[in-house]
Amino acid sequence: MFSENRNTILAIVLSLVVLLGWQYFIAKPQLERQQAEIQAQQDKTAQAGGSGTAQDAKTPAPAGTDPGQANAPTSGAAGQTAAMTREEALAKSERVDIDTPRVSGSINLTGGRLDDLRLKDYHETVDKSSPLVVLLSPKGSPRAYYADYGWAPGSGTNIVVPGADTVWSKPEGARLTPSTPVTLTWDNGAGLIFKRTFSIDENYMFTVDQSVENNTGSEVKLYPYGLVVRHGKPDKKSFYILHEGMIGVFGDNGVKEVKYSTLEEDHQVKPPEVDQGWLGVTDKYWATALIPMPGSTFQPSFKYTQASDNFQADFLGTGVTIPAGGSADTSSYFFAGAKQKSLLDSYQDGLSIKQFNLMIDWGWFFFLTKPMFWVIDHLYHLVGNFGLAILAVTVLVKLIFFPLANKSYVSMSKMKLVQPQMAEIKEKYGDDRQKQQQALMELYKKEKINPLAGCLPVVIQIPVFFSLYKVLFVTIEMRHAPFFGWIQDLSAPDPTTVFNLFGLIPWDPPQMLMLGVWPLIMGITMFVQMKMNPAPPDPTQQMIFTWMPLIFMFMLASFPAGLVIYWAWNNTLSVTQQYVIMRRQGVKIELWDNLRRTFKRKKAATQSKG
Repeated sequence: MFSENRNTILAIVLSLVVLLGWQYFIAKPQLERQQAEIQAQQDKTAQAGGSGTAQDAKTPAPAGTDPGQANAPTSGAAGQTAAMTREEALAKSERVDIDTPRVSGSINLTGGRLDDLRLKDYHETVDKSSPLVVLLSPKGSPRAYYADYGWAPGSGTNIVVPGADTVWSKPEGARLTPSTPVTLTWDNGAGLIFKRTFSIDENYMFTVDQSVENNTGSEVKLYPYGLVVRHGKPDKKSFYILHEGMIGVFGDNGVKEVKYSTLEEDHQVKPPEVDQGWLGVTDKYWATALIPMPGSTFQPSFKYTQASDNFQADFLGTGVTIPAGGSADTSSYFFAGAKQKSLLDSYQDGLSIKQFNLMIDWGWFFFLTKPMFWVIDHLYHLVGNFGLAILAVTVLVKLIFFPLANKSYVSMSKMKLVQPQMAEIKEKYGDDRQKQQQALMELYKKEKINPLAGCLPVVIQIPVFFSLYKVLFVTIEMRHAPFFGWIQDLSAPDPTTVFNLFGLIPWDPPQMLMLGVWPLIMGITMFVQMKMNPAPPDPTQQMIFTWMPLIFMFMLASFPAGLVIYWAWNNTLSVTQQYVIMRRQGVKIELWDNLRRTFKRKKAATQSKG
């Protein structure tokens, strides 16, 4: 039965190995090939001078509205213009500067759109001198990404509304800051005066107010809209555990996630008309979101235009009637920034934005990942370092499961004490498996041993491992979070490798050979933990358990350093706990005997080959 207990543990561990191995050896290379193909296609498009003259996607009229409403919000682009640098695209039009504690950029007066935004708190790399993260970029620049608002006239009307080429007027010295909103104005020359007012808070939330003054002598009906457009699919460096693409919450239907690939196939995804919710585009750490005012009915839509390679999220509001000599206005929010959990929570509560915190992809096991992040974040505020917080949360997990793990190690220790009796039973009954099992079960009952107790430490560790992996992978708080020494980013792999003597040799090994200090420490602690127990009687199991630490070292070398540090620290605590319990139970520690036997076998194998 001890051998069968080992088999159970082996099955659990091998399941984890298969999952991690699939991600490392199959999913990751496939992703890299897809990224290379995408980049090659984008380069080809740029060399060809854009996407030709195809029209951008248009939003069809929402169901249940005025059937005469044929016109719809569009991104206003007649295809991509000739490729140019971002700086050249910015210099093509007059702009209004944006300057807040957390963002900088500008509003394009041509089109009156938000198409230039940089995040002051975040750099492209760990190096603080590296460029700031660019979120929004103007049309015509590489990877254009922008938001636009406007009015759509009903079908059959010839009302002139502002479009992509409309040049708006600004007040003298206009500059958008948290304390100074900016109002743009445009007169269509036919009795309608349009105003668009932008304001912003101290973080990442814009408020866009649109108004229309009607001096035509008759009432006018217009439909407000908002859209966010991304030209081309972005480079996605994440794995399958994270959603990147279109996202939204519509009423009580929960979060809606649409992949880029799905939109490329279906061209349009049209959720139902609702009166609360939001929609936009999400990346790993950043996002944009269109947020109509709660209580105002709108028709959301996601679409893809193949000819111009545009991905678009948009909403179309219900018609607004502006009486002759009167005016009307509408407002909405626009989020553009980092997906910081505390900030998303504050917007959700303060602005009544339904389930806005689901912008972060906590995954199916959110009931584990969210509490894990909550604990780590609170510990971080106590100790001032996310790495120390991870070490502390490992201790807390150990304390929570201490009674269960303690029983497990006690049971394992008793199992070792009765090994002589187990050997006698197997010898006595020979090949009679049924009588062997009956005798062993009587022995376990007599000695109060749980033969499956050895699985518990591994079973407990797996959900904690994956929840911590998810937290490290998706939360902006972990991005570029330093530990000590050479670990300057807990969300990235250990940057050192033994194959260039940890930087002493001027050579950059391939990714497969990136085996850093912390993966080595993790492998050593795992090796010691396995050698604490008697060697399995089966030679095949012996070989697997001997090579397991080495396999895990290479697999986890590409995982976030914070995860490897957790695993190494957890192994160390487990070895300490197991050692104390075994000593109290009077069980011999097999570590040194197992190590001697291992080295003797390797020496004998080497001599036989020689």
